Amino acid sequence: MISPSFFGLRSASRWLLAAAITAVPTVALAHPHVWVTSQTEVLYDDSQRISGLRHIWTFDEGYSAYVTQGLDVNGDGVLSPDELQELAELNATSLVDFDYFTEVKADGAAQSFGDPVDYGMVFEDDRATLTFTLPLLEPARAANVLVLEVYDPTYFVSFRMDDGDDAVRLAGGPSGCATSITRPSTVDIAEVQSLSEAFFEALTASSNFGDQFANRALIACP
Repeated sequence: MISPSFFGLRSASRWLLAAAITAVPTVALAHPHVWVTSQTEVLYDDSQRISGLRHIWTFDEGYSAYVTQGLDVNGDGVLSPDELQELAELNATSLVDFDYFTEVKADGAAQSFGDPVDYGMVFEDDRATLTFTLPLLEPARAANVLVLEVYDPTYFVSFRMDDGDDAVRLAGGPSGCATSITRPSTVDIAEVQSLSEAFFEALTASSNFGDQFANRALIACP
């Protein structure tokens, strides 16, 4: 039986969510409950229009261990991509309920996404990594600047763009583009964790609490 996805658990009943948190000691005490290191490829079509994103999300060890329980079907001690494929599909397709934790604006115009495709998952160094392609509903041009943000407004999950300048890469885009990445500033984790679960349960996707933890990439092309 497939393990429940994080995204599925987050929208499930409270008792199921509580069970998930209890099963993951590293995230059991307070928000955030899951930590994700992200990389993103910005995809361009043959006309050098922005056609979508390729997200690469690596989960923390605690969540990775929990969500992959029972998936080593052949018992060889190795979690193969085939054994993780159903879990990858469940995660990727559940993301629509959370707007994919992703915002894209081309010259200030917000972009909408189609259904995720090309999803998969690998398990390496005790961490699960989910990859999926998020197409734009309509290809877009950014004559001035493209803005990409990745974060959870409710801060149930903490996203952080990977270190280095290549955490956001262009695939097939114009030459000479400049990318500037802003990651969440250092915050007083103890203060955040002292907030009650009731506080976080009251947050919705329209809440702005998680804005302070947003990752932002600005891409300017000549």
